Amino acid sequence: MRHHILLPTDFSDNAWSATVYALKLYADFECTFYFLNTTSIKVSMLSNLSNKLLNVMKEAAMKELLDLKALAESGNANSNHDFEIILSTADLNKAIKHTIKKHGIHLIIMGTKGATGAQEFFFGSNTVRVIKNTNCPVLVVPEEYDFIEPKQIAFPTDYNRFYDSKELTPLTQLADLYDSKIRIVHINIKEELNAVQEYNLSALKGYLSNYESSLHWMPKYAKKAVEINDFIEELGIDILAMVKYKHSFIQAIIKEPVIKNLGFHAKIPFLVIPE
Repeated sequence: MRHHILLPTDFSDNAWSATVYALKLYADFECTFYFLNTTSIKVSMLSNLSNKLLNVMKEAAMKELLDLKALAESGNANSNHDFEIILSTADLNKAIKHTIKKHGIHLIIMGTKGATGAQEFFFGSNTVRVIKNTNCPVLVVPEEYDFIEPKQIAFPTDYNRFYDSKELTPLTQLADLYDSKIRIVHINIKEELNAVQEYNLSALKGYLSNYESSLHWMPKYAKKAVEINDFIEELGIDILAMVKYKHSFIQAIIKEPVIKNLGFHAKIPFLVIPE
């Protein structure tokens, strides 16, 4: 299987850090990496910008994309890897959706913050928009994170939801890369599971039967963010994976005003799987 990986970039250090992680993660696998940059301009600004200036901006972005591709190729002499560049004038969400459809993208890998990301937020605004609006899995890489082979992946769930194969495939595909152990984390609100939770747990265990996995119960704290971070540290988790659905923990943390209040900051890469 050849992997098609999308790397949105604003040419920031954070975006390059995510690229380095992606190249190391897929070092032993055949991949085509797509660097995407958008030069979308708001309509309100168009009246103040001449066509000549817009062309200069596009030329500058294309030069940076070419330089980025050359840097990736020279620093990553890997016969498994090919690189493509895409410059779009559409807004980021439209550009990503078009790229996913045209190139059959399997995974988006991007940094937590862009060139102008607010420091107090776990996700920068571009990352939030991508997670909210794409139906493709997104792997978010913390700033300046050094690559570690992902031997353990945490998958928090309350068992109130049935996961189908489409939702679990990105998790198992990631586990396949390094024979990772999947640690299923349940935050213990009640002492016993109800009938629906028991059924969903049984289905999840059945789906993961060919993978090394384990079940863990965490005591209920005041904040889920604290529980998850504690679990990551206690068991040496390398990647956190969650399915994004209505009322899920992810839906709470991508509401920017409350991110800092949740106390959840990316310490390890975070795989967000679409519903």
